[in-house]
Amino acid sequence: MAKLFYVLGASGAGKDSLINATRERFCDKLMVAHRYITRPASAGSENHVALSGDEFDLRIKQELFSMHWRANGLRYGVGREVETWLASGMDVMVNGSRAYLPFARGVFGEQLEVVWISVNPDVLRERLEARGRENAEEIAQRLERAIHYDAVRPADAIHLNNSGKLEDTVAQFACELDIALCKENGGNHYG
Repeated sequence: MAKLFYVLGASGAGKDSLINATRERFCDKLMVAHRYITRPASAGSENHVALSGDEFDLRIKQELFSMHWRANGLRYGVGREVETWLASGMDVMVNGSRAYLPFARGVFGEQLEVVWISVNPDVLRERLEARGRENAEEIAQRLERAIHYDAVRPADAIHLNNSGKLEDTVAQFACELDIALCKENGGNHYG
């Protein structure tokens, strides 16, 4: 059964970096879904499809999203192409929303596999300071939220520690895939 790898983690944990590195390493085996977001294409590091509010509403009306939600003053959507890819047997990875996880589980059921990225608080502080988007008070708030965020990690999630080199985190993911998918497929699926 094809899997939807639903990537979660606190801001600055490295979700986009992991997704981009995974896209490169497993491009022949894993589809990475773009999110549709009501923010300019040039904003942030995530490779997304920028939509206006009206365009977003039209896609909802036309039932073109598998899932959609609001967070941080923006609207996010995951297109129905994800369902097509899964039905064709392709594994898919998407940058998810923790608040939307129960709904995602309802839509995708056993196909959904949570990938939880955590990072050491000192490393997270360095990353947040280096990206320069937040002031000291906002960084402190993000660090506090990250502690609470990691406290609610689902027990069945694939847990990746992204405190070190990105290639080490990608290797952790590859090992987890081998464990999860080898049981199902009887062989080395991603090696």
